[in-house]
Amino acid sequence: MNNLRTYLATLFILMAFTLSSCELVGDIFKAGMWTALVIIVLIILLVVWIFRKFRG
Repeated sequence: MNNLRTYLATLFILMAFTLSSCELVGDIFKAGMWTALVIIVLIILLVVWIFRKFRG
């Protein structure tokens, strides 16, 4: 379990430094409103699924 926490913390820090949220949102909305909506819903579903897997 400790190894998993270390991995997730490292992944989160890496994502925080490499992904600029403003740039990401701008690129998504350049692709179109419906594309952006689909991508955002998929990301939310992925995050919910990951949390459910960890909570059992």
